[in-house]
Amino acid sequence: MSTTAGEKKTTSIVSPRGLSALLDRAVGSHRRAAALLFAFCLIAFLPGFFQIPPVDRDEARFAQSSKQMIESGQYVDIHFQNEVRYKKPIGIYWLQVVAVKTGRAVGIPDALTTIWLYRLPSLFGAIGAVLLTYWAALAFVSRRAALIAALMMASSVVLGVEARLAKTDAMLLLTCVTAMGALARIYFGSRRAPDIPTDWKWPAILWTAMAGGVMVKGPLILMFVGLTVVTLSILDRSARWLKRLRPLAGFAWMLLLVLPWFIAIVARSGTTFFSDALGHDMLAKVTSSEEAHGAPPGYYFLLFWITFWPGSILAGLAAPQVWRARREPGAQFLLAWLVPSWIVFEAVVTKLPHYVLPLYPAIAILIAGILDQGALYKKRWLVRGTIGWFIFPTAIALMVPVLFLYTEHDLGIIAWPSAAAAMILGLFAWLLYDVDGAERALLRGMMASVFVGVTVYAIVFPALPVLFPSELVMEAVAANNCENPHVAVTYTYQEPSLVFLLGTGTRFADGAGAADFMNQGGCRFALVDPRSERSFIQRANAIGLRYALDQRIAGYNISIGRPVAMTLFRTVAR
Repeated sequence: MSTTAGEKKTTSIVSPRGLSALLDRAVGSHRRAAALLFAFCLIAFLPGFFQIPPVDRDEARFAQSSKQMIESGQYVDIHFQNEVRYKKPIGIYWLQVVAVKTGRAVGIPDALTTIWLYRLPSLFGAIGAVLLTYWAALAFVSRRAALIAALMMASSVVLGVEARLAKTDAMLLLTCVTAMGALARIYFGSRRAPDIPTDWKWPAILWTAMAGGVMVKGPLILMFVGLTVVTLSILDRSARWLKRLRPLAGFAWMLLLVLPWFIAIVARSGTTFFSDALGHDMLAKVTSSEEAHGAPPGYYFLLFWITFWPGSILAGLAAPQVWRARREPGAQFLLAWLVPSWIVFEAVVTKLPHYVLPLYPAIAILIAGILDQGALYKKRWLVRGTIGWFIFPTAIALMVPVLFLYTEHDLGIIAWPSAAAAMILGLFAWLLYDVDGAERALLRGMMASVFVGVTVYAIVFPALPVLFPSELVMEAVAANNCENPHVAVTYTYQEPSLVFLLGTGTRFADGAGAADFMNQGGCRFALVDPRSERSFIQRANAIGLRYALDQRIAGYNISIGRPVAMTLFRTVAR
């Protein structure tokens, strides 16, 4: 969609016409398009990135394991305190180590416990994935549609979350988009010129990206690529194009990249890594609910309307057009990327919202391609339907404070932020009610996503320290100005963020054990929950421990959905 010169002069850059004009200018060159995407990513991902404390549990576990690598100088094995952590390969830990060591080198104070340094690989992975979505989409659609697809990814709720967490999924998305972009070019090249050999460039990119994905999160990327290849071969009733993947040389190259670390970890742990990573982590999720994250089939479909917002506002409306185009090579490839892996994820018992993130670029490109054809342009029924896609997330946001206020868990402290987010969503849903067309409606939704991100991540979370009890504990311990504090924590509160902030030497014990720990001398603290307080005091009195109540701390443990109350005791000099 284009605008006249007069319109450009009289419309604001944040108006729908101004946003469309900005797209018009950006698609003039790949460099301008990439610059727009990079700037949008910074606006979308940076709010709250530096302010939010360590989040339990996955982020804190990854960060603590990376921190222990730096502390120990051991960069092959993976540990969380004294236990091995073999759920994921080494890739993300190495990236986090590099980020923290770089932070140290440039003089960032307390780099080891500065959580945003550990988040940098996720931030770079998310930005890279958005830019590579644009690159991958160019194999399917026009430059403008590719830019819109990438903006959909950048503004999506789930990628906004993953860009701010020190874990694997943003980097996995980057490797998957890279692999699929290269695979698409190989596939289309085989259809256009079956007798002309494929350039080595695309197979090299494909297999290198697959190696990176394996090092970050194990064999998941092999599933995405493998199911796509098998599905396309079945639909085309031919597998001759697979020769263009250079499978023998490519597989050998991938092994060359991944085997050194796998050999090193096997030499150190035997088969323990593979039994834990493949058996206890990956395969166990297929048949059982890991860490209470089980859900029935259809979970990802229902959650999609929230996690891919605002792009999801057009997904249902584009679906009939996608179905009609399903035999076209581009749509066929994207559906082969999307559908088989989606079915696998729906069938697996353990489910988390971010598992299907590597499939979202396929959806974004499909929607952008339909949008680019003008099939969803300037129709009143479309705009009314667009409002409908906002109703679901708005209703969910409105239900949150109600549930918080009327359940046994007193979560009224975050009722108002949920209501505020609901009002923002509802406001922008109302603003969509005009006849500007689907593209401008989507652009408004993207701006709404940015405003919601600023509100939630940069204002609400930092303003609610009770959501991060470990940070409150760390501040209470630091207020005592101990040079080398030692902390014991009773078993009720064992969150990894506490270990990350207080130190690898943090110990967990019952009430009596915490008293014995404090009695070992030095500057020591015990964080005791109400149920263990009596046994702590009894044991402390029995052994003649001199202690004082330092502070009572109340917060909310978001990882288990319950309030927590703890008492911090400190030793008193004899």
